Amino acid sequence: MLDLRALRAEPERVKTALARRDPGLSELLDDVLARDTDRRAAITEADGLKGLRNEVSKAIGECKRRGEDAADGVARMREVGRRIAKLNASVATADERIAELLLAIPNAPLDEVPDGGQEANRIEKRWGELPSLPFTPRPHWEIGEALGILDLPRGARVSGSGFPLLRGAGARLQRGLIDFFIDVHATEHGYEELRIPYLVTSRTMIGTGQLPKFADEAYHVERYDLWLIPTAEVPVTNLHRDELLTADRLPLCYTAYSPCFRSEAGAAGKDTRGLLRVHQFDKVELVRYERPERSRAALEELTGHAESLLERLGLAYRRVLLAAGDLGFAAALTFDLEVWAPGVGRWLEVSSCSTFTDYQARRANVRFRPAHGEKPEHVHTLNGSALALPRVIAALLESNQQADGSVVVPEALHRYVGFERIGPPV
Repeated sequence: MLDLRALRAEPERVKTALARRDPGLSELLDDVLARDTDRRAAITEADGLKGLRNEVSKAIGECKRRGEDAADGVARMREVGRRIAKLNASVATADERIAELLLAIPNAPLDEVPDGGQEANRIEKRWGELPSLPFTPRPHWEIGEALGILDLPRGARVSGSGFPLLRGAGARLQRGLIDFFIDVHATEHGYEELRIPYLVTSRTMIGTGQLPKFADEAYHVERYDLWLIPTAEVPVTNLHRDELLTADRLPLCYTAYSPCFRSEAGAAGKDTRGLLRVHQFDKVELVRYERPERSRAALEELTGHAESLLERLGLAYRRVLLAAGDLGFAAALTFDLEVWAPGVGRWLEVSSCSTFTDYQARRANVRFRPAHGEKPEHVHTLNGSALALPRVIAALLESNQQADGSVVVPEALHRYVGFERIGPPV
């Protein structure tokens, strides 16, 4: 969440930054500031009354020791006590409401983030040549069906639309990609591999910004008040919740595979063919805890780690810097990685790499002490998909399809899948 002290100290700067996302956020910020002003006034008055009560209580004690009547003082202090209780209740109510408001306010974009919405997103880098096929390329759902590796009808029969079923070589391809991604990150890029829970508490979802904003986009197990994770970012970013880390432990770098569950309640009308938009998918995630001065450089490193996978797979991609109006709720700066899929003739997002500055760390209360005796600070958190599987598979099938209907498997995957080509079933 936002730093209330920073908002209090520089309200116009914070308002200007958040207006780049949504001008309407100014009203929320004004509400926070007004309630904070009232809260601090109530605290000041209550503290003054407590001081007065202490002084008068001493005087009352002196009167009683002298045998004098202290009834007026006692009655007066009774009224003071009621006033203090009322002020304390007012402060508690303000604290609760301010916390609710701050949870509803997104992160402020960094200065280098472009103004505007999706149309203002900026291509920062391109890699690879777009596939040039000597025939009309087919979309991945046709390729997968013909090869017997993608069975959408039976997936829908079991769970409903948006729950794809991979078979045979398709399932092996997906498992091989997961192992390949994890191996590269753990052995070459220095990330610690984690095996994480797939159900988390509401507090955990709040920590990364999924709640309360995206409750309708998630799957909730009401009986136990647990949520199916939309990404491994959620449990991994909460791994050190409520901890005070020592500076020598930073950076902490983790990688984790997980299935991801998203109800996509707001996705009506979007393209849902094949693997383009699904409710359950596999993904390998990177998460980093960094010192504030290192977070921007760390984002470059993390993004480069995701890009290296695409390059080894031979997939043409581009890096896109998201504009302020297209940023995710908790992100301060985001690079999307998009691969070209010739069968659908589109760039497909396969990774989103972001720095969240101290926004998530404030929600999850993750701090570090820069040096012995120094005041604790909040860490900066970062994460990135490296990579999300469905669209990677779609791009692999479409980019490597052959005239005879087979698909060539990239060399980097040969030892993970045990075959070099996927051919039609005999």
